[in-house]
Amino acid sequence: MKLSTKSRYGVRALFDMAYHGGNMPCQIKDISRRQKISPRYLEQIFQELKKGGLLNSRRGPQGGYTLAKAPDKMTVKDIIEAAEGEVFLVACTARDKACRKNCEFDNQCVTQKIWQEANNRLNDYFSSLSLQDLCEMARDMGLEKELDHRFMYFI
Repeated sequence: MKLSTKSRYGVRALFDMAYHGGNMPCQIKDISRRQKISPRYLEQIFQELKKGGLLNSRRGPQGGYTLAKAPDKMTVKDIIEAAEGEVFLVACTARDKACRKNCEFDNQCVTQKIWQEANNRLNDYFSSLSLQDLCEMARDMGLEKELDHRFMYFI
């Protein structure tokens, strides 16, 4: 299995929002600049994440995107599933029976059990990591927070 850029960039972008933006609305241009992701592609990803209930948006000069849940309530798995759907290593381990119908060995295959266990462990790991955990990792790494320039006033 290989995660697409949609889910990888989605995780990076929402981490960026949690880390740099906190509760304030974040603008695509700022996330794009910090994460080096095309703003157009980020807009597409954000539409999926918005449909998945992970983002809210607000128009206007003080607008932008905000997280729909607190960072400690949003997991890496939530983001990946909103961006691309269910995470599974091979089709025969998918929850969706339609993916499994092409396997003539369904429930009669030893390797299916291996893939299912690996799939469970991967999903458990993704479920165990929240955006808050990623923010703590970033702090431990010494990643500097960028102050929001929209609210900086110079005298």
